[in-house]
Amino acid sequence: MKFFLDTADPREIAKLAETGLVDGVTTNPSLAAKTGLDYVEALQEICKTVKGPVSAEVLATDTDGMIKEGKRFAKIAKNIAIKVPMTWDGMKACRVLSGENLMVNVTLCFSAVQALVAAKAGATFISPFIGRLDDAGQDGLTLIREIRAIYDNFDYQTQILAASIRSVPHVRDSAIAGADVATIPSDIFQKMISHPLTDKGLAAFIADAKKAGVRIRDE
Repeated sequence: MKFFLDTADPREIAKLAETGLVDGVTTNPSLAAKTGLDYVEALQEICKTVKGPVSAEVLATDTDGMIKEGKRFAKIAKNIAIKVPMTWDGMKACRVLSGENLMVNVTLCFSAVQALVAAKAGATFISPFIGRLDDAGQDGLTLIREIRAIYDNFDYQTQILAASIRSVPHVRDSAIAGADVATIPSDIFQKMISHPLTDKGLAAFIADAKKAGVRIRDE
């Protein structure tokens, strides 16, 4: 599974990218606004740090506007993925943009049929919002499994990008359900490596080594 960061903060991304585990980034204008940076400037900084796909979300709601903004984003860097909404105008824009060999991330997916339509429109990524479905009393992971089955049935190459991740178990369960990518908020990304037994075990190893006087000498 690929790990994307769900943030538009270039400094935060640069710090976490040092792990070597960040495969891409998803952004939107709201996330960029929190940083105090201009959206395009933020995207430029992020693309300098991350070589994988960086999703840039259009603001337009009509097809022509989405295509125009998408092409503007595509000029920022080769790894830009243009994020369009799951609407008919969005699907028409997706068809045009993907036909020009640009990456397209179809966002705000809440049903398997929507995911099927996006795949036929040529989407590079489909973003089912599992956390929001859970909030509405539905099972977001069931949606991931349904999309996986449909894509496998017909050999669609669109990647399932689990979005609206709310916890570390969401990442685990998305991987089990067959998502290709999870886009993860920075705070949850940092928690993924944590476990109380790991901390306890490491403390015990260090204490035992110190007690036994174990040293690793330089050559």
